[in-house]
Amino acid sequence: MSSKEEILEKLKEAVVEYEEDDAREAAQEALDNPEIMTPMEAVMDGLAAGMEEVGNLYDSNEYFVPEVLMCADALYAGLDLLRPHIPKDAGNMNAQVVIGSIQGDVHDIGKNLVKMMFDVAGWEVHDLGRDVPLEQFVEKQLSTNSEVVAMSAMMTTTMLGMKKVIQMIKEKNPDCLIMLGGAPVTRDVANLFGADGYAESAGNAVSEGIKMISRLREFQAGK
Repeated sequence: MSSKEEILEKLKEAVVEYEEDDAREAAQEALDNPEIMTPMEAVMDGLAAGMEEVGNLYDSNEYFVPEVLMCADALYAGLDLLRPHIPKDAGNMNAQVVIGSIQGDVHDIGKNLVKMMFDVAGWEVHDLGRDVPLEQFVEKQLSTNSEVVAMSAMMTTTMLGMKKVIQMIKEKNPDCLIMLGGAPVTRDVANLFGADGYAESAGNAVSEGIKMISRLREFQAGK
């Protein structure tokens, strides 16, 4: 019988090596051994950890878009088996997020990685895609009442649109939390624009989002 560490390593490896069958096999092994790990651990410490490694390989130009997409297929192959066994309230708080790349920006690989992390954590994701008109973020937030809006930009020119979206959303819904990400975005920029959170990596985005949600819940409870 494999140990917990071995199963997590297999899950991680399957994602990095984009082996869908191996991901399914390791996910099944995790499910067959409930005494050593929960499905949520298998997802976060196995599949998601693998995807973070893929993000690093992408950043260092060892992997390119085609590899990342194949890794994503392997991640979803494992996730499809594990997700039905994760209790609804296991750390996901049934939260919703609106996500997209800002108008003028056709880069969406980073956004897709972040989307995947929210998926993995069990959030309901409203993905607007790339080159998203500024008003669309506002409209989607209002129609879904999502707790978080996550925007990414890969160019300094498009990044300025984020500031406008934040102003528009905060005017209509001051409780909505806004998270920014993308190459030119720094924590200082996020603070300057009035965002609530900033994610420097895909893996970081979910933990940032969860922190923001718990802040929001505390705030509402204190009203």
